[in-house]
Amino acid sequence: MAEIVGVHGVRGMLKLKIFSDAPEKLAGYAPLCDAAGQPAFSFASLQPHGNIWLAALEGVGDRAAAEKLRGTKLYVPRDRLPQIADEHTYYHVDLIGLAVKDENGDTIGKIVAVANFGGGDLLDIKPQKDGKSKSASFYLPFTRANVPHVDLGKKEATVIIPPGLLD
Repeated sequence: MAEIVGVHGVRGMLKLKIFSDAPEKLAGYAPLCDAAGQPAFSFASLQPHGNIWLAALEGVGDRAAAEKLRGTKLYVPRDRLPQIADEHTYYHVDLIGLAVKDENGDTIGKIVAVANFGGGDLLDIKPQKDGKSKSASFYLPFTRANVPHVDLGKKEATVIIPPGLLD
């Protein structure tokens, strides 16, 4: 849900990059977990600051303690996330690991990550050939034109690769 990208001031305030369309609600999910799933982070305060958010975490009272947390990713346990009502909206974690197939049902590869550099979500797809992963992955814009069907039950996504993308 967020990443600690820096510190602010001498009292241990943290700069957060929040990956949510409602960043003001992040504190309501506390305690947040670390990458191992251990509850570790509760907010004393959370406020917008330009294009980032400033947070004070309980137990972090000075700049030195805050610096140690730089780069830490903050997670919300899945069971505390709201259900998604739109059938064409997905949590990134649900897309990662899906098999990627073309319109004929042939396997192209697998989704290894979902990125967003400001212009919309991109699926990071690791191609496969003859059952083996190739070394380079590629990005495919996550639009309905490029990804007409996602089946979470079957753990697969059907994609249409735009002409020239892989040339």
